[in-house]
Amino acid sequence: MSRSWNVLPLAVALTLGSAAVLAAGKAKPIDLGTPEGANLAARKIQCSANDNVPTIYYFHGEAFSRVPGERDRKLFDVEGYNVRQCVTVNDPVRGAGWRLISRELLLYVDPTTGELLREWKNPWTGQTVKVLQTANDPVNQRPVFAKAADGTPAKWPGTISGDTWWNTITVPLFYINPLGGEYQKNVGGYYHATEMFNFFGKVSELVDPKNVNPAIEVGWVRLADWLPWMEMSGRAGIIYIHAAGRKLESYEQLPTVMRKAIETEYPEYRNPPPGDDSRENETSWTYFKKKVQPTTPGKK
Repeated sequence: MSRSWNVLPLAVALTLGSAAVLAAGKAKPIDLGTPEGANLAARKIQCSANDNVPTIYYFHGEAFSRVPGERDRKLFDVEGYNVRQCVTVNDPVRGAGWRLISRELLLYVDPTTGELLREWKNPWTGQTVKVLQTANDPVNQRPVFAKAADGTPAKWPGTISGDTWWNTITVPLFYINPLGGEYQKNVGGYYHATEMFNFFGKVSELVDPKNVNPAIEVGWVRLADWLPWMEMSGRAGIIYIHAAGRKLESYEQLPTVMRKAIETEYPEYRNPPPGDDSRENETSWTYFKKKVQPTTPGKK
């Protein structure tokens, strides 16, 4: 059952939100109160209800530092891009489900010029370091079904108010740092971060079976360890990013800085990976390890 707003139960909220659909004599709206309806709605939020349809999420935001004993500093702007598609998968026990296939860019941008940062002066060390943009390929999701592996049925997690819905997703991350050595358990070499997503949209679009790829707005916050290219050498503190964006109707709606980067430096990002992509996921840390050779402490 969905959380309610203004004491509207889910059934009433759906009736109100889908009134235009029913009035037009269209197909019966998707029932978010069923496992199948909740699962289909989750897919429509992430991509298209149809297989192999490229979908783009874009967001813009700012990155700040948080160091004990000092004011937060704005570090740079960010431009985010994820191009994705969904494909149907079938399980002999769990039935039909879907899988998200994607690749993503996170660009670090000079807030004054609006251009990509190529170098960045570290305000704590005084050193100028080379910036490595984040290009994660792929970023794929495990298959999602109307019921979990243990048989638990899927539930719609959103909140509804009139014709507006929203839901939040918090993803705590804690795993072995791929840049560390063999004794990470002993020295605490783990990557620690949290990602927080807020999705918003119209109920009438989400429950309309004819609308296979509804408009969605998104908010994104990331709390994480310093980026490896910042060369912070284990200094206390974190970086946090606050951004917002939406699902785009077309590639041409991207800002110039993103389109220029894709067309000149990341041409494969024009489209999502193939639907049968089985590669291991990339992260900003594994990508850095591929692109940057390690240096001896105290030497460049």
